[in-house]
Amino acid sequence: MKFTLSWLKEHLDTTASVDEITYALTDLGLEVEGVEDRGAKLRDFTLGFVKSAEKHPDADRLRVCQVETDEGLQQIICGAPNAREGITVVIAKPGVYVPGIDTTIGVGKIRGIESFGMMASERELELSEEHDGIIELPSGNVGDSFTDWLAENDPAKVDPVIEIAITPNRPDALGVRGIARDLAARGLGKLKQRDVDVVAGAFPCPVSVSIDDDTLEHCPVFFGRVIRGVKNGPSPVWLQDRLRAIGLRPISFLVDVTNFFTFDRNRPLHVFDADKIAGDALRVHRAKGGETLVALDDKEYTLQDSMIVISDANGVESIGGVMGGLATGVTEDTVNVFLEAAYFDPVRTAYTGRALKINSDARYRFERGIDPEWTPYGIEHATQMILDHAGGEASDVVSAGKVPDTSRAYRLNAKRVVSLVGMEIPESTQRQTLTSLGFRLEGDMAHVPSWRPDVQGEADLVEEVARIASLTKLEGVPLPRLTTGVPRPVMSPVQRREVAARRTAAALGYHECVTYSFIDQPSAALFGGGTDATRLENPISNDMSHMRPALLPGLLAAAARNQARGFADMALFEVGPAFSGGEPGEQHMLVSGLLVGRTGPKDVLGAARDVDVFDVKADAEAILAAIGAPAKVQILRGADDCWHPGRHGKVCLGPKKVLAIFGEVHPRILAAMDVKGPAMAFTIWPAEVPLPRKAGATRPALKVSDLQAVERDFAFVVDADVEALTLVNAAMGADKVLIEDVRVFDEFIGGSLGEGKKSLALTVRMQPHEQTLKDADIEAVGAKVVEKVTKATGGVLRG
Repeated sequence: MKFTLSWLKEHLDTTASVDEITYALTDLGLEVEGVEDRGAKLRDFTLGFVKSAEKHPDADRLRVCQVETDEGLQQIICGAPNAREGITVVIAKPGVYVPGIDTTIGVGKIRGIESFGMMASERELELSEEHDGIIELPSGNVGDSFTDWLAENDPAKVDPVIEIAITPNRPDALGVRGIARDLAARGLGKLKQRDVDVVAGAFPCPVSVSIDDDTLEHCPVFFGRVIRGVKNGPSPVWLQDRLRAIGLRPISFLVDVTNFFTFDRNRPLHVFDADKIAGDALRVHRAKGGETLVALDDKEYTLQDSMIVISDANGVESIGGVMGGLATGVTEDTVNVFLEAAYFDPVRTAYTGRALKINSDARYRFERGIDPEWTPYGIEHATQMILDHAGGEASDVVSAGKVPDTSRAYRLNAKRVVSLVGMEIPESTQRQTLTSLGFRLEGDMAHVPSWRPDVQGEADLVEEVARIASLTKLEGVPLPRLTTGVPRPVMSPVQRREVAARRTAAALGYHECVTYSFIDQPSAALFGGGTDATRLENPISNDMSHMRPALLPGLLAAAARNQARGFADMALFEVGPAFSGGEPGEQHMLVSGLLVGRTGPKDVLGAARDVDVFDVKADAEAILAAIGAPAKVQILRGADDCWHPGRHGKVCLGPKKVLAIFGEVHPRILAAMDVKGPAMAFTIWPAEVPLPRKAGATRPALKVSDLQAVERDFAFVVDADVEALTLVNAAMGADKVLIEDVRVFDEFIGGSLGEGKKSLALTVRMQPHEQTLKDADIEAVGAKVVEKVTKATGGVLRG
């Protein structure tokens, strides 16, 4: 959004400087992107006085002028028809850059006579399109800066241009009036009254308007009137200056009026040549699809179904809220004009503009939201301007539909400014601020103005108050301590476990990965996910359609990419969430690691080997120990089918309390994810590790028994398919107080045991804590071990 300082002062009575205004705008949330000093490019041009002007001896149209400058009398050759003796002109001396012709002036010869500079026209200085002659100034002293002369006599031509960035929630700031209102509320001036009286119609409008019933949702209201007997032509100089300053090219007065109100009041308008409207009727309706229109940009567009268009008896003549048609556009010969002011739905306008790839100032404003209640006033303002400058007489206003009701009110709670923002602002100041911004206060209810669609609740009222008061005045205040003495830890136990897991995994030689939480459906299905419960409604891409059910898919994908680039040996880990659904309780934190390849590079001594299950088992146990897991755990089978059925284990505190899983990834998974195996992995659930009973920071006392430990060996004959782990877990459960450790030290298969049988020998270590074990105590524990193992495995004690 661009505007000039003088344009702003048409709405704001202020003496503030440009720096004060730009600082306030940025502080108010209307960030200033730049300030163009339009006088800077004219700084080197000075005033001169033509002492004499004689005809060039070799050219009828050229004059050899003697010009008095600040460097003395200079000879300048000029071909302008108004170059004559006794006028004050604008001089470009040698070395001066002329922006309108993109040339740096030098000393040259024209038809054999030297010329020491140039007398400039308005177009050559980019002040206007005027090029019929050089600039003649009514006043000025020789040697004065032309920029200073303009600042004193015609400031609009060197007015600073301010450009601000507009956020989508502030469509009111797309008009100079809205910007002035914010600055007035801040206290940088007073908002001027700019209303006009209703223009009485001199005759019935000969053009009727209507809106189809199925279109009222997207175009709820349409106003129009005919102004006949107008004289179209160039706009007044002040209007051309303003449009040109913000980068718009003046076209004709009738067109320039619509552009002016687009930027002045954020009120896009459109003008039809009334004599070109077939059937003297305009109808707003949905396009059927397939219609074509040559728009004002001379391009032909094919319309799609449900686009909002304006048609006459000949067909579509304008695209609602986007751009008018060339066939009914005004020209220099237009004498009767139909002025339109309508309101178009922002969403439908945006869809239409995007589909047709039309970027117009009208679309930019309609799709962000204009003030619907100012629609009937906008047509009155534009009518008055046309009558003042182009003459003619106006008809009655015709309309269709009704202005949409945007009225709403929210309670103003003065105390919420403190709770939401942290600023102490008196209630009287808050009420004055909202009133200055156009809110209407009735008691503690604030009625929102129609030009502020972004205000949708009580919190928005607080934001407006704080914005105008300036958030730069907000002072930082330390949060009060909730407890006295030493403050409580900031991190929760689960967060501390995540930190410990990361540090331990890194210390073990793993490289941390941070992968996306979104994966493709086939990869998610391999790990028990990929259902509709974790499917994204609007995925970034097809290969990120589902929330990940585990961390291993991301690690395996990273391993595959590295293997494809020649890196065969990897140790990767990740700490992050996995998802079983989209609800808050369906997310859990995991720690996963992956080993692929060998333990090290090839070695002449053969020290390097392929990674195996026991490598990841040791790493998983180290991380569990770091996050505070109990030392006594059970290793069980029965994990998901993504693990190798015979080469994995679950670290459990019981059959249903799983702390971690380690083992070899199933070859089917590796083949599907293009990973060259085997690959060993582990997954830990930190939240499943029980919290310590005592939350103190000190370590417990070391418990070392001074009593003699006792070891006893047992050999059991069991079926060949019975796992040794089953015997170890059964023996450990015989006496959880006395039995400290159980180890397998021998296995014998076949021989005298018979087919399908094997012998497993266990060492059971018993550690007393209160008194030395007696033979009877040892025998009792041994009997329990035999009983437990026999019951769990069906085996017998080997004789």
